[in-house]
Amino acid sequence: MTSVETSEETEDSGPGGYAAARLLLLQEKERPGPPRRAALARLTDDWLAGLFAAAAPPRGTALVAVGGYGRGELSPRSDLDLLLLHDGTAEKAAVAALADRIWYPVWDLGLALDHSVRTPAEARATAGEDLKVHLGLLDARPLAGDHGLVAALRTTVLADWRNQAPRRLPELDALCRERAERMGELQYLLEPDLKEARGGLRDAQVLRAVAASWLADAPREGLDTARRRLLDARDALHRATGRATDRLALQEQDAVAAELGLLDADTLLREVYEAARTISYAADVTWREVNRVLKARSARPRLRALLSRTGAAKPPVERTPLAEGVVEMDGEAVLARGARPERDPVLPLRAAAAAAQSALPISLHAVRRLAAVAKPLPVPWPAEAREELVTLLGAGEATVPVWEALEAEGLITLLLPDWERVRCRPQRNPVHTWTVDRHLVETAVRASSLTRRVGRPDLLLVAALLHDIGKGWPGDHSVAGETIARDLAARIGFDRTDTHVIATVVRHHLLLVETATRRDLDDPATVQSVATAVGTLGTLELLHALTEADALATGPAAWSSWRASLVADLVKRVAGVLAGEPLPDPEAAAPSAEQERLAIEALRTGEPVLALRTEPGGAEAEGPGPAGAEPERPEPVGVELLIALPDQPGVLPAAAGVLALHRLTVRAADLRAVDLPVGLGSGSVLVLDWRVAAEYGSLPEAARLRADLVRALDGSLDIPARLAEREAAYPRRRGLTAPPPRVTVAAADSRLATVIEVRAQDAPGLLHRIGRALEGAAVRVRSAHVSTLGANAVDTLYVTRPDGSLLPDEEAIDLARTLEEALR
Repeated sequence: MTSVETSEETEDSGPGGYAAARLLLLQEKERPGPPRRAALARLTDDWLAGLFAAAAPPRGTALVAVGGYGRGELSPRSDLDLLLLHDGTAEKAAVAALADRIWYPVWDLGLALDHSVRTPAEARATAGEDLKVHLGLLDARPLAGDHGLVAALRTTVLADWRNQAPRRLPELDALCRERAERMGELQYLLEPDLKEARGGLRDAQVLRAVAASWLADAPREGLDTARRRLLDARDALHRATGRATDRLALQEQDAVAAELGLLDADTLLREVYEAARTISYAADVTWREVNRVLKARSARPRLRALLSRTGAAKPPVERTPLAEGVVEMDGEAVLARGARPERDPVLPLRAAAAAAQSALPISLHAVRRLAAVAKPLPVPWPAEAREELVTLLGAGEATVPVWEALEAEGLITLLLPDWERVRCRPQRNPVHTWTVDRHLVETAVRASSLTRRVGRPDLLLVAALLHDIGKGWPGDHSVAGETIARDLAARIGFDRTDTHVIATVVRHHLLLVETATRRDLDDPATVQSVATAVGTLGTLELLHALTEADALATGPAAWSSWRASLVADLVKRVAGVLAGEPLPDPEAAAPSAEQERLAIEALRTGEPVLALRTEPGGAEAEGPGPAGAEPERPEPVGVELLIALPDQPGVLPAAAGVLALHRLTVRAADLRAVDLPVGLGSGSVLVLDWRVAAEYGSLPEAARLRADLVRALDGSLDIPARLAEREAAYPRRRGLTAPPPRVTVAAADSRLATVIEVRAQDAPGLLHRIGRALEGAAVRVRSAHVSTLGANAVDTLYVTRPDGSLLPDEEAIDLARTLEEALR
């Protein structure tokens, strides 16, 4: 392979020669990363210098690279940041002509160009008004022309930066915070912006600027490596996409990983997250130091004046005790002068707990000293260490920055060796907000507000920290996590009984929410299976609190009042079983008064009757006939929709299809035949009890739903065609191809029905399609339980033969295959 160092190696130094040499360089495999960026910068330097010289520049002019190009960090599709500097002695027309002879060849090659033409005074004035311009000029590098002119500008701009630091740095801090709020944190995003997100390349540049102010300096350990990793990832992204983009989209990640020689996209994301975490932590420490220095400077004149008037000596720095060996100083938790971390292995946890309980950051110096000299804790830990860990986890939001500081210096992995497998591990699920490790900490934060609900808050907090620890291992993370949690709980110093409880809670941390949303709670087998798995009321109490904390820490889509009510209902039933109370017979359960009333009305009229009820206890709206209309009311989060109608074929697909057409999301559906008391009428009436929510906008009127249901049942409303039209009119976002649906027969041990579980991509009309397939298979649906997380739907169906008997095994398997084919 031919190596390209400068444009002198090509026969033509014009645009064509530069383009060919550039292409050859970018195609090289042997020179990735920094060498390629440096070579591309040199190649571009020489080409632009040639353009400048060929334009016969007047005296007192110079071509200057600024920003990323000034730092020599050219990615394949980077724009060129150029300043044409002149001393003002040349004619404006000559300077303009010089600019045209440089800019136009750049544009002709299709390269992005950020350009300006200024005198040193104009550049300095613009920098004073525009912070971003000032930052770019700090990296100014001469390409051609009067180097003395450029050196003088650099000296002046740098002097201005240092003189104005007390004013400009708070402004820069505010800009960084605003950008972080807008772009998010790179270390947690599934599709991060490598440049603008917090912890990205822009923040690395900011840290260089802060260091140039001489006001504060960033921790340098690992910073250069982190910055290089992000630049390498951006290079690979440009090469893989052929576009000037900084956003690492999901569909590009495998190609970018391959370009970098990494195993897979998860390995890529983990490296990116680690780099971003290093930069973010450095930024936190640096801005804290900047604010401390600025605060001290602002107080210094007042202090000098006071000392001058009183003749007093300078007061000593105030140090407030926080815990043994830990004090507060200048708004940070630091080690006391007499602290001996080499003799006190509990000190790291004691210092962390004290800092978090006081809502203070722990100082960089303290953490580094602890990491360097503190001895490992004995195994099992002493009681004090275990108590300090629980105290740290129970501090709420203040736990997070302290935990991050310990993790940045390797102390967390030293304390909990299995933590390394989940550190910076991505979660490829849009429902999850955080990486695995941050999710675990966030769950502990959420659990800290629930500790008054449980008898053993220490077990709740530790189980919250460990509940997903198995995600670092192959297989079911709950099964792997049980083993790891058992080992870690014993290591931390819990006795055998407490260790068993923690391991059980970790093993079953998804049990309550999955059962409540995907199983029939009226089925005794459902409640009994949970009671058997949980074992004791104390464990059930812990599991209930962890379920809520886990969901709240996952993201806004993972928890709702509806899910909370279902889980609470399940917990109440399981608690009854564990207390020795008998389970009610679901077959003997009478319909509610509302269900019976609607059934009587449906039997009397021979037509569907609908009622909408807010959850819980809101205004009701009923549509018994065409004239029925729903009154205006505040938009509820969810409603209960009751439909009663004479039993007939096609009820489930018709009702589900109508709800889909009206953009109602189905959360749960219960279908039951109501036997009316003698004297109220005779005949079979089907009552459907739905929990629904509007996708957006207001809920439809009950009368409109009823009218469309009547049309769907008599065949005059073609639901499949209407749904197809809507899908064609509003195509979904193009992206990764969804995995195929999977339908299985669940091992639920139910005596009431055969349980079929459908996992598929969520889409309007999914339950309608399922209902049509079930109608075609001639089975009866007893109840349906719908759970949606992000783009994934898990629908659980309790089905029987028309006579109410369970399906034989072979018949159930055939039904699952039929459903799977129908949904492809």
